[in-house]
Amino acid sequence: MVTLNGGRLSFGSSIMLGIAGLLIIASLFFPWWRMEFFAPQYPEGLNIIVYPDKLDGEIDIVNGLNHYIGMENFSEENFPELQYLTYLIGGLAVIVLAAALIRKKGFLYTVIALFCIGGALGIWDLRRWLESFGTNLDPMAPIKVDPFIPPIIGENTLANFITHSYLGMGSYLVVAAFILILIPVWKDRKK
Repeated sequence: MVTLNGGRLSFGSSIMLGIAGLLIIASLFFPWWRMEFFAPQYPEGLNIIVYPDKLDGEIDIVNGLNHYIGMENFSEENFPELQYLTYLIGGLAVIVLAAALIRKKGFLYTVIALFCIGGALGIWDLRRWLESFGTNLDPMAPIKVDPFIPPIIGENTLANFITHSYLGMGSYLVVAAFILILIPVWKDRKK
């Protein structure tokens, strides 16, 4: 039977949590998700790049093209999450750093639960937005297409455009942080 070692994390585990907190902070400066659009007239591709606090890429060109199929414009105003997501991520980083200082296993389990809930809500929110943009098409649009839902990760084809959706460096930093947060649960166990 595996039990927890006295409720206190080792110094090495505390260091891992500190690094995890720093990775979460670093993730704020990198894209978390992106979508690239390729077509014969755009062989170099067009991008929508999502940071925790802004959109980047060739948004105006993509919006101009999406107008033809009746899709709503991509803009920072359409994503209220961009107004507060940085604070939520920063708060998570502070909680992880606090776990490194407190070094209590019970607190670490709370951090892991918050991390899982936040991650699940983030994925749900992105999926919700992709569904909204792909299925709420203007019926008066010049070009009629069937409603669609672009994938969070993967490839999609619409007319002569092939889109690739994938995670950005910020997301990978957060995944690495999550792994570092999980390691102490295994490392500091006792038989």
